Amino acid sequence: MSVPILGPKWCLSPFASPHLGPAFQDLGELNDLVVMGIAITKACLVVLFFMQVRHASRLAKLTVFARLVWLMILFGITLTDFLSRGFLG
Repeated sequence: MSVPILGPKWCLSPFASPHLGPAFQDLGELNDLVVMGIAITKACLVVLFFMQVRHASRLAKLTVFARLVWLMILFGITLTDFLSRGFLG
């Protein structure tokens, strides 16, 4: 492996065991938040280091930002659908 790949690999490795922790422990309502927080942190590390967005052009950074905004819109639509199902009876 080359040296630039070892840095992000060592950054992502510590997140493997905390990601398994909530699978075996019942944290109640916090379970989803903990897992999503770890997943978002890992995704940010992958985008910044493995995809090398931090050294990319402005257009590439704008594209990544636009995709994240679109993803948040889709999550918002899904969340409103999920939350409204309890009110239907």
